[in-house]
Amino acid sequence: MSFRSKYDAAVETNHSLLSVGLDPDPELMPPGADPVEFLRAIIDATSDLVCCYKPNAAFYEALGLDGFARLREVIDAVPGGVPVLLDAKRGDIGNTARFYAKAVFEVLGADAVVVNPYMGEDALTPFFAHRDRHSFVLCRTSNPSAVDLQDLAAGEGGRPLYEHVALLANGWNTHSNVGLVVGATYPDEGGRIRELAPGLLQLLPGVGAQDGEIAKAVRSCKDASGGGILVNASRGVLFAAERGDIDAYASAARTAATALRDEINAAR
Repeated sequence: MSFRSKYDAAVETNHSLLSVGLDPDPELMPPGADPVEFLRAIIDATSDLVCCYKPNAAFYEALGLDGFARLREVIDAVPGGVPVLLDAKRGDIGNTARFYAKAVFEVLGADAVVVNPYMGEDALTPFFAHRDRHSFVLCRTSNPSAVDLQDLAAGEGGRPLYEHVALLANGWNTHSNVGLVVGATYPDEGGRIRELAPGLLQLLPGVGAQDGEIAKAVRSCKDASGGGILVNASRGVLFAAERGDIDAYASAARTAATALRDEINAAR
């Protein structure tokens, strides 16, 4: 199944637009917990509440030499009906990008990836060539310093740069496998991006720890059918317990994920 097919099926089955990050931070996990064991417990507790899981590659690279293998183990632990989006922010010259795409999609087995458009289309084409996988292009990111570059006026008409990225991504979507990253911390901009690229999925990071306003982001960024978004939460779900054993964290994660899913659905 393609990423989009898995996403659509999970949205319908789980009545959810919630994506949960799978980022093993040793400082926040139960003391001495194995990262894979911890994340398997989180997945078991929440897989009927989400439309996607989003591991961030940095947390696995920081685990050392076996981090790559552990990332594959976590991806394999996700039930087949739920897609996995690897937040790796890849983007490099064509031949290098081809091998990045091979690693993400063929070796790790991810259904989608976050990519960086700064080097232009030819740096992303190798990802788009995997027609059954999705590539989410960084467009309007959730961090405060996003304005340093993304708000710069560019080209004729002086559009902000993030609008140009949205228009480019819309044109790159020839295989219906391109999405956009739109920070939930910038809901007004997200609404404008929806106007420019009405059919593209939007990944909305920034709720929870980054204080994105869920209701406003959902209302601004949803598509005409009331969907088309993946609202991502990581720390607010994974570490909702703050203390206790793995079972306590898993139980708290389920409670937090249920509340977020319901809040998102209410805003739809």
